[in-house]
Parts: sequence; structure tokens; C-alpha cells
Amino acid sequence: MSLSAQSLTEFSVLPYTDVLAWVVMAVFVAGVVADRRGRRELALQVTAGAWGLFAVFWFLLIHHFALIHRSAIEAALVVFAVPACLYVGWNLLNGRESLLTLSRAIAFMTIIYLPFETSYFARQVLIETVATQTSMAIDLLGFGGEVQFIEDPTGETTFMNTFWFPETGQASRIVFACTGIGAMAIFGGLIAAVDAPRPKKVIATVVSIGIIWVLNVGRNVFIAVANGYQWFAVSWLEGPVMFLFGLSDPTRVSFFVADRILSQGLAVFALIGIAFFVSRWVPELLDIGEELLSVLLGRDVHLRAPETAPDGGEPDP
Repeated sequence: MSLSAQSLTEFSVLPYTDVLAWVVMAVFVAGVVADRRGRRELALQVTAGAWGLFAVFWFLLIHHFALIHRSAIEAALVVFAVPACLYVGWNLLNGRESLLTLSRAIAFMTIIYLPFETSYFARQVLIETVATQTSMAIDLLGFGGEVQFIEDPTGETTFMNTFWFPETGQASRIVFACTGIGAMAIFGGLIAAVDAPRPKKVIATVVSIGIIWVLNVGRNVFIAVANGYQWFAVSWLEGPVMFLFGLSDPTRVSFFVADRILSQGLAVFALIGIAFFVSRWVPELLDIGEELLSVLLGRDVHLRAPETAPDGGEPDP
């Protein structure tokens, strides 16, 4: 039996990946528990298995990001994540114990993220909070005009999450991916996983989540207004963008330029900048980056400046 192009774009793997995500989290947590109880060999084996399941998880999501979400950047990252996860798991099986810290971070990330991903109530609270603040920012910046803040018109939810622009007839919805919870879970998990003084970890968590939250609201304002007022509806952009993303409606060009190209591209650099900024409070975060880059590049990578002895000389080995 063959699937038509339309059925491929309509098929959703999310119900299956949601279940798999809980399984992945449980296995990562089991590895953390084994490590905390001093069973290092078992921890390495269990955690390696978790990374293997994580690779399967990302493999299943390639379809979603490439054909449904139509995000070239996210699709490329997901494609890269599959072999990367397998490679990390292989290194764990071969005794690279330092990767257990990164694995512990993944466990904490999923603990933060999954309740919002799978709980309807938690999703509603998060989405409507972000949508309300985005609406306030649109008004504050003077873009409101006759913009109407309304309930989800698609019928998929009853959330107050949509901005309707009567002038152009365009609407923009705040959905789960627009909340920034993924980035916040990444930083929360990384900070929770490292061994550092608790006050520094609290400061780093508050600062990173605060910055991400503000930047995310700003991103939502830009996308909603750019789409609502059709900022990028210009003839020389329509052809290339419609071809690149497989669009048939030229009114969608402004949204895809604002979201898929500009916002997602800048988000990568923003997250890197936040990571280095937050590492001033918790330099131990750079240890995770060093380990991951060392594994992926096959050579030692040093992001932290070498420590010096009190007399100015080199520290003792």
C-alpha cells in the first residue's frame, strides 16, 4: 500500500512520539538513579539505551518538521540529532563516564518539558499566558489598531490564543511551539544537572528563563504583526519562498519569512549567546559543552580558561 503526498502531510506521528517521550524520560531517569546509587556500569548501559531510544524519537519527528511544520532549520537539527544520539550512546557503552552529566541534563529537561507537552490544562495555562502577554506587547508598541484577540478559530482548542487582523484578513495563533518552553527546559535541565553552588544555579536559572521569556514574547509579536500586516508580501520574495516551503497561498509568505527564516535563524544565535552569558554564573555549564563537542569532533575541546595556582603558576596536576 502506498501513501499519497496529501496523506503523508496529514499523517501525524505526535501521538506516538508523546508516548515514546515518556519512555525515553523514564529510561534516562533510571540511569540517573543507578548512577546516584553507585552502580556506574549499570548506569552507563541504561543511559546508552536511553540515547538509542532518543535517536528513534528524533527519527520519527523528521516527518513532522519536514512535511507538516515545514521548518528547514528544525528538520535539519532533527536529522542531525539521530546519529548524534547514537554516537553519544556508543561512547557511553565504551565507558565515557563524563557523558553521564549530559545525560542527567536530558533527564531534567524532559521532566520540565513533558508535563506541559502532554497535559491539556498545563498547555492551556502556558499558551494563554504567552498569548495574553503578546497581545499586551502588540498594543504597547502601537501595532494593535483594530487587531482582535480571540479564541482559537480552528476549533482544535478553546484557548484564547489568536490575533485577527481585519485590515488584511490574516490571523496568527500562539501554539505550544510559540511558548519557548523547549528552550527554557534546555537551560533548566543543563543548570540542574551540573555540580555547582545552589545560589549560582538559582541565579542562572532565573536569568536564563527570564531572558528567554522576554525574547520569545518579542518573537511572537514580530511574527504576528509581520503576518497580520503582510510585511513580506513582495513579489521578489513570493516565488522563492513558496517554492522552498511548498506553499500554494502567497499570503502565507510573510509568516514563513518571519517565523521559519528570520526568527528561527536568529533564535540559534540567541540561545548560544544566552548560554555563554549564563555560564558567567555557572561556568560548570561549559564542561557539558566541552564534553559534547569533544565527542562529536573526536578531539579535546576546551571552552573554559585553565585555572592558575595562587602564586600565578600552573595548578598542580
